[in-house]
Amino acid sequence: MADRRKRRRRSGNGFIDILNGLLTLLVIGLVVVAGGFFYVASQYYGDGPTTEDKVFRVEQGNSLRSAAERLEEQGFIKSALIFSQFGGRVEDNTVVKAGDFTIPAGASMADILRELTTGTPIRYAVTIPEGWTVAQAVQRIEADERLTGTIEEQPQEGSILPGSYDYVPGDTRQSVLDKMQQAMTEALAEVWEGREEGLPLESPAQLLILASIVEKETGVPEERPQVAAVFVNRLREGMRLQSDPTIIYGITEGKSTLDRGLRRSEIEAKTPYNTYQIDGLPPTPIANPGIEALQAVAHPDSHDYLYFVAKGATPKEGHVFATNYADHQKNVAEYRRIAAEAAAEAGAEAEAARQALEAQEAGQEPASVN
Repeated sequence: MADRRKRRRRSGNGFIDILNGLLTLLVIGLVVVAGGFFYVASQYYGDGPTTEDKVFRVEQGNSLRSAAERLEEQGFIKSALIFSQFGGRVEDNTVVKAGDFTIPAGASMADILRELTTGTPIRYAVTIPEGWTVAQAVQRIEADERLTGTIEEQPQEGSILPGSYDYVPGDTRQSVLDKMQQAMTEALAEVWEGREEGLPLESPAQLLILASIVEKETGVPEERPQVAAVFVNRLREGMRLQSDPTIIYGITEGKSTLDRGLRRSEIEAKTPYNTYQIDGLPPTPIANPGIEALQAVAHPDSHDYLYFVAKGATPKEGHVFATNYADHQKNVAEYRRIAAEAAAEAGAEAEAARQALEAQEAGQEPASVN
């Protein structure tokens, strides 16, 4: 009997020992897990290794894992595994955006992942000013080193809508150009659809051509509808447009600037773009007009003006308008007087500057020029 009691006591104690052992292992396991979790969390939320602000690029199509590997390679984080696995479980959004992101010095993995998923990438854009030719636009696109590839085919004149077009570094030059052309296609269709009735224009292409002339004729935005109305009035009257920018485009083909006045021989030469010599519109646009110029042609002012000439020596001063040739001649004479005075003043300033440099070289005070 005594032996059986001893055996039962040992058996009972053994079960408790096993249970205690299991509990001990469980506690140790929990401590290890908690410690591991604390370590991973401290790595994820703690300060990162960078010592200065840096830019990180997420390539198009990068996953969280591939972005994490590149972050570790470039020294932004210490562990790609923690970034992708732990971050992928504790953050609501784990879809990284394509683009360049500014990562502050010491940014934690948590900060970086939130920036890549919810932040705003650095903006890169190609800007085409109103009135630029396709040659100028293509040159700017090709000069942007963040873009890749080549432009497959030279676009047609007037097919680009001026403006700023965002892109992600690594995008192709052709894709940016495609956006510009698509924007013009859509804008022109919308403007043509909403145009005034009775315009002497037979197609969207003709509206585009006239808008390009308006764009090149005035540097004052508020004048566009007024200038457009002059040309519309001339078309209705069967008068030639007589626009200097059309002659210039015929000479340069939009590939350069003329940087001089027109010669008499150029004004008298009968070319497809010389609207002093041809009836109606030239065969193509002479530039890429902006949306305001398109709208100005679609909705020109209502007036009887048939002529205009520059008001002053600089384009920002705008133009003066006339309904008849006699008044126009008076305006032209006044413009020539103002231009001559401006040229004389510029010449006097240049001469004064030249004399000042000469006197400086000679070590003397320059003579005053009045």
